[in-house]
Amino acid sequence: MRMIYHVVPLDDWLRIPDRPYTPASLAEEGYVHCSPDEATALAVADAFYREAVGPLMVLMIDEEALDAPVHWEAASPAPPPGSGPEVRFPHVYGRINRGAVAGMLEVERDDEGRAVRLRAWA
Repeated sequence: MRMIYHVVPLDDWLRIPDRPYTPASLAEEGYVHCSPDEATALAVADAFYREAVGPLMVLMIDEEALDAPVHWEAASPAPPPGSGPEVRFPHVYGRINRGAVAGMLEVERDDEGRAVRLRAWA
């Protein structure tokens, strides 16, 4: 099992629970942004989700269980701070079937919204 990670506000994940997850980036860019590991997912949460309202989650996705293809590509336009230019990001070219989500982690944030750590979520 190879895990990839996707940062998502909890309300977005829960919005339509009986259908595959389809974030806006799929329509806008043609793929779902994912991260190769927990540390990179935390960096993404810190760089792009400081203003997110409510709980912020990281989906743990079993790449092999996805119905859509995954391509490992360079970040565009640039990787988040803390990730080097050599890091390849898994981009899912289709919806995330919920059966591929093996678990979730919650992003702990400080008072200024900075992502400081990930913790198991029940």
